Amino acid sequence: MDKNLLKNNSIKPLLKWAGGKRQLLDIILKNFPSKFNKFIEPFVGGGALFFYLNKRNSIISDTNEELINLYNQVAKNPRGIIQNIKKFKNTKNFFYKTRKKNPNNNILKASRIIYLNRTCFNGLYRVNRKGEFNVPYGNYKNVSFVDKQNLAKASKLLKQTKILNEDYKKILIKYAKKGDLIFLDPPYFPISKYSDFKRYTKEQFYWKDHINLAKLFSELDKKGCYLILTNSKNKEILKLYNNYNIQIFDTRRIINKIGSKRTGKDILVKNFL
Repeated sequence: MDKNLLKNNSIKPLLKWAGGKRQLLDIILKNFPSKFNKFIEPFVGGGALFFYLNKRNSIISDTNEELINLYNQVAKNPRGIIQNIKKFKNTKNFFYKTRKKNPNNNILKASRIIYLNRTCFNGLYRVNRKGEFNVPYGNYKNVSFVDKQNLAKASKLLKQTKILNEDYKKILIKYAKKGDLIFLDPPYFPISKYSDFKRYTKEQFYWKDHINLAKLFSELDKKGCYLILTNSKNKEILKLYNNYNIQIFDTRRIINKIGSKRTGKDILVKNFL
């Protein structure tokens, strides 16, 4: 791994995110290529790896419009977000009033999602089929809505990042070049009928989508890209990537409300040694 990546100016994710990779950073970083060109993350979500790397000229994307709006507004106007959040209150009544509202102003939208993420149950971002945020109030005391220093660092990075709200296929076909590092963290293939906690947009990621992603993985491999992919440990997913380097590791599923069910096994797939 490039020694320049081992630095102290990493950034904390702006949101707590279902399926976030903060707890797996050590495993992922140990599997990095010795050097690479651009960093591309088309399922960026909470962006734990992206923010940790703090690498200029990266490309990030997600189909979640509200998430991408947040990143764009943090890049453009972090002070505006801070000013808005100062007006918010950590009370049940204020939470549900704010959850019900869907402001037209993009700065207010960005401020709102940070607030809801900090004060809702377990920091989970989840929407219903209409795209409406539906997580209940968390009833946590002494909640800090925003870390000003971290937000400033995130703003500086995001100003130097291409931020897109596009389907992953369009992003990779258009921007991926030989020598680029592409981190793929799609909505995980469910390991049980109760595993649908990854829904962070109205759209779903079905089995056919996993098949199409594996095909594109193969095409990008032939192009000379460095590829790292994570997913749940499932025999069908393992079959899709049986020609590549696969590692299996234990993980914690922090979203599950039942403590005994917060463990599981994930996989990491890469196309290089």
